[in-house]
Amino acid sequence: MPSALPIESRRPRNGHEPVLADEVVRMLGLRSGETVVDCTFGAGGHARRLAPALGESGRYIAIDQDPEAATWFSDLADDVVCETRFIRANFAEALPRLVDQGLRADAVLMDLGLSSMQVDQTQRGFSYSRQAPLDMRMDPSQERSAADLVAEMTERELTDVMRTYGEERYARPIARAIVRRRDAHPILTTGDLVEVVRSAVPTPALFAGGHPAKRVFQALRIAVNDELGSLEAGLEAAFALLAPGGRLAVISFHSLEDRMVKRFMRARSQGCICPPEMPVCGCGRTAEGALLAAKAQRPRQAELDRNPRARSALLRGVRRVDA
Repeated sequence: MPSALPIESRRPRNGHEPVLADEVVRMLGLRSGETVVDCTFGAGGHARRLAPALGESGRYIAIDQDPEAATWFSDLADDVVCETRFIRANFAEALPRLVDQGLRADAVLMDLGLSSMQVDQTQRGFSYSRQAPLDMRMDPSQERSAADLVAEMTERELTDVMRTYGEERYARPIARAIVRRRDAHPILTTGDLVEVVRSAVPTPALFAGGHPAKRVFQALRIAVNDELGSLEAGLEAAFALLAPGGRLAVISFHSLEDRMVKRFMRARSQGCICPPEMPVCGCGRTAEGALLAAKAQRPRQAELDRNPRARSALLRGVRRVDA
């Protein structure tokens, strides 16, 4: 297994722009004295828009499993007047602990997927357009990297991962090509994997629908970091953390995440489930939440012009209404 790569420490760059920032600010509607839990702090872009509204009596609790985020958090803590706290952990692990400690949050934010700092650090191996070790671990201390999965999974397992997490049309021939290649030479870099993908897909597919390795890299990244498993557990814990009237906002970047978020929020906001023909409710079900927007919010064109990476972003929100 490749050893963990050193992470360079850098001060936050001027001009870092969080995705859907204006929409998040409006959706959460923060007030002085409230408590916010940021489940995916990253480079702190959303935090710099949200924390000033909390005033001296508010709290901003940041969670991130990437050790690099601690550097960016220290800059935020120096610049805001509210109480701040950083927890280095996966939010699926940190949120239940906060619930057990009796914390209740007025707002919880999840900005899923990769942060700009992870994409831009070549040595992390998230980008298919740069030569780097095939890593993809959001937490560099975790055991298995993308290179380990590529080396250890069977052809069927690789096919399933690419179909399920990447919705990759050519999952089977790509998996077959990976197995053939690794029998001759280990697949250790992003360039190695891109070369295998290019050799396995039909020529017309190389020039249609973006980079041919995009979905394969997405699938491996999700598998390496168990992103969907973390999201499922994290949504439950985040909603449990909310105080009455508390708001949960989630930004997702691909259909698998968005479907999970959409189903979760709709289930929490659904009341009576009795058949329409029943004159009186017999199920006794009441809604725990209310949707903050009827449909997912998307970036406006002005934002896309400034930040093309925001193109696939979707924002959904729900407010807790039960006592």
